Amino acid sequence: MTGRLGRPRGSPARQPTGRDAGLPAWRPRGAHSVAGQVFALMAFIVVLLITAAALALVFQERYDTERDARHRSLAAAESFAHAPGLPAALRAPNPTAELQPLAEAARRAAGVDFIAVMTPDGLRYTDSRPDLIGKRATGDLSRAVAGHPFTEVFKGSPSDAVRAVVPVRDANGKVVGLVGTGIEVATVSDSVTGQLPLLLGAAAGALLLGTGGAALVSRRLSRQTRGLGAGDMARMNEHHEAVLHAVREGVLIIGADHRLLLANDEARRLLNLPPDAERRHVSELGLDPRTTSLLVSGRVATDEVHLAGDRLLAVNVRPTKPYGGHPAGSVMTLRDTTELAALSGRAEVARDRLQLLYDAGVRIGTTLDVVRTAEELSEVAVPRFADFVTVELLEPVLKGEEPSRGTGVYTEMRRAAMSGVRTDQPLQPVGDVIRFVVPTAPMAAALDAGHAVLAPDLHAAMGWRAQDEAGTRQALGYGLHSLISVPLQARGVVLGMANFWRAADTPEAFDEEDLSFAEELGARAAVSIDNARRYTREHATAVALQRSLLPRVLPDQTAVDVAFRYLPAKAGVGGDWFDVIPLAGARVALVVGDVVGHGVHAAATMGRLRTAVHNFASLDMPPDELLGHLDELIHRIDQNESGSAGDPAKGAGEAAGVTGATCLYAVYDPVSGACAMASAGHPGPALVGPDGSVEFPQLPAGLPLGVGGMPFEAVRLRLPESSRLVLFTDGLLEDRDRDFDTGLTLLAETLAHPGRSPEQACADVLAALLFPTPSDDIALLIADTRRLEADRIAEWEVPADPAAVSRVRGAASAQLAAWGLGDVSFTAELILSELITNAIRYGNAPIRVRMLRDRSLICEVSDGSSTSPHLRYAATTDEGGRGLFLVAQYSERWGTRYTERGKVIWAELPLAGEPEPALPVPDLTALEDLAW
Repeated sequence: MTGRLGRPRGSPARQPTGRDAGLPAWRPRGAHSVAGQVFALMAFIVVLLITAAALALVFQERYDTERDARHRSLAAAESFAHAPGLPAALRAPNPTAELQPLAEAARRAAGVDFIAVMTPDGLRYTDSRPDLIGKRATGDLSRAVAGHPFTEVFKGSPSDAVRAVVPVRDANGKVVGLVGTGIEVATVSDSVTGQLPLLLGAAAGALLLGTGGAALVSRRLSRQTRGLGAGDMARMNEHHEAVLHAVREGVLIIGADHRLLLANDEARRLLNLPPDAERRHVSELGLDPRTTSLLVSGRVATDEVHLAGDRLLAVNVRPTKPYGGHPAGSVMTLRDTTELAALSGRAEVARDRLQLLYDAGVRIGTTLDVVRTAEELSEVAVPRFADFVTVELLEPVLKGEEPSRGTGVYTEMRRAAMSGVRTDQPLQPVGDVIRFVVPTAPMAAALDAGHAVLAPDLHAAMGWRAQDEAGTRQALGYGLHSLISVPLQARGVVLGMANFWRAADTPEAFDEEDLSFAEELGARAAVSIDNARRYTREHATAVALQRSLLPRVLPDQTAVDVAFRYLPAKAGVGGDWFDVIPLAGARVALVVGDVVGHGVHAAATMGRLRTAVHNFASLDMPPDELLGHLDELIHRIDQNESGSAGDPAKGAGEAAGVTGATCLYAVYDPVSGACAMASAGHPGPALVGPDGSVEFPQLPAGLPLGVGGMPFEAVRLRLPESSRLVLFTDGLLEDRDRDFDTGLTLLAETLAHPGRSPEQACADVLAALLFPTPSDDIALLIADTRRLEADRIAEWEVPADPAAVSRVRGAASAQLAAWGLGDVSFTAELILSELITNAIRYGNAPIRVRMLRDRSLICEVSDGSSTSPHLRYAATTDEGGRGLFLVAQYSERWGTRYTERGKVIWAELPLAGEPEPALPVPDLTALEDLAW
């Protein structure tokens, strides 16, 4: 049996024999001496290190040059991509003309080889090589298109380069282009090549110094070791193995026969080895079977974790080199990693929880929808925290209403969201009403206490089991075993409940650390849910106000066949509105408008404008005059409210102006087919011909209402029969992802299909142009124009002779008889006699009479005077003054409208005879002598 020093125990030390007997105590330095070997080794190492250092410096220089090229390219791309006006230049008709000079100037200033401005799909607008402009860039640009700048070493056409690609975003954050910059690889290589002479010179100098140093060290070592050889030094090293016993790492040396040769003190402590463990076979040491198998196998191991009692050991095994004729064995080193593993595990869990909270802050509350926010809470926690998550909300919260305050009163909630690692779960589905009737159940207890409650073992949660015995039995059978119930509270008000479940997929039960994390997650989600609830309430209020102020039923009229659509914006109700207003003479006014802004104020402003338009329309004003009066009214309202806002006694800050509204007002006459329209900053209508051709008439650009200072101008068109007018607000055409012109083209393509009713056309337009989540209100009004048939129109020229009144009255009576309106003949003759007589007496030529048979009988008398009659009561002594009073009494309604060369006084009568007023009616001929 051998001892630690490698010789049989009890045998004397080897005596020098033969040639060894005459050796002196030291030997001269030779090639086989330690000093010589050290010199050779050091020289080799010096050469190796210098070579490696030179190569490393070359590669480092190349790496630094390439990194500098990346940084320069990325800095140049970022600077150019964020330059003011770049998004606008990309939308210009000729981006290359605007951007090429700027790109070249920026390239020279930044010291890069190229700057290319591209479309999102890689089409070049600029490049340092003009022949590449208009061509598509190669390589993968998807990361930049997705909004992430990147750098890369690009290999391909037109040349290899270190390039950076940065997205260009518009004001809404959309990627509208790319900027690519870079430095060619040839330029980088030239820079590195220029450093080679210096590097080679330094390497040569270092080689001389290193070799000289090795020679000095070898000489000194030769003196200190007296020229001993490697074998002698190895035997001397064996006497110093005891030093290993002070190392805080266990060491085991195993012989080729798998017997323990050496174990230091740390190894004995870690493995609990017996005192006589040396020379025992490793299978007799009482080690863990896995550790024994590793030592017997002789394989190499690196940081394998093995169990030793209650410790976790990191094990490394390496073979030893054979020497002195002994076969190779193995050496094992051991480190105690028990505390490190526990600490690392806790740190990893804490890091994961922080990351999950960060993800929750990003992913929860992306929309202002209550249900979607609840779904985001359930999705973010599965599977990283729980196997299943259910979210229940109070009914008022789902409707956007304010929930009741206080605890202990929330016995019913509706399940709003649920997520899980599998779909075959035993929990109640979304939409079910969840009742908390057992006070000791975790859900009810959490609501009552106002904080999260942990049920680590659902088998022992008797309150939960008592709440629904059949359901809980099914859930336990499914594998649900642990639960955390968290009340969702914001501003001291309970909004709902979140339940986190663990099943067989995660055998570990929830603990106290999980409880605090779940409460933090629930608190963050509750704030987002409350924000969504408050938005839902405000949105519903604004929508209700908006719809109450818009027309619900369009009035009966003959001039147009109308269909309409109104859609509030998802982000908040705006002030879009439309209207159809019947006018005198069978005409109709079509109105569409838009108030800038969103919310209740915009809806209320819209209601004020619509009322004002109705009032001005009743005065039968031309479109340009109506918009002028509306603009003046709004300007006056703004001034009054601005004054009130500065007076604390009148409610400072509560009033807001209405400046920023737009309006399009059009009047269509079915008798002549003429349409007069004027715009106050609003997009003009689309005009669809009978053959399906679509055009957009050019209207004079008017300022928005309330700005003031400029008059409005009307345009008069004569529409072909069966034409279609389409009025709309800009929310129909443009959004973040589509500009106004693109929407206008798409609208024209959608309208260019004749043969559809207005209702069908409305549906098709919305199907083609509606955005998934419109950011602005949409008002759409489609009107098919009609013409009043010629046989429903009767006209007469009236000379300025009182004798002509009887002739016109007789002709009108004959026409009424031909229309089958004999029942209203007397009333019509009475009204016409009065109107014609006064036109002759007080008006100017030319005088015309027109009767229209529409939904009512319309009698019109026009003359060249702009004097307006006024209704008054005549005294008993007055000879005249009763004519207009009779007109007002015998007609349904009457009025005056002004034309370019005079006025028209009109009166409407029902087609069917009705009981006449109990008034004394003089002879019709006598009426010709009455005055206004």
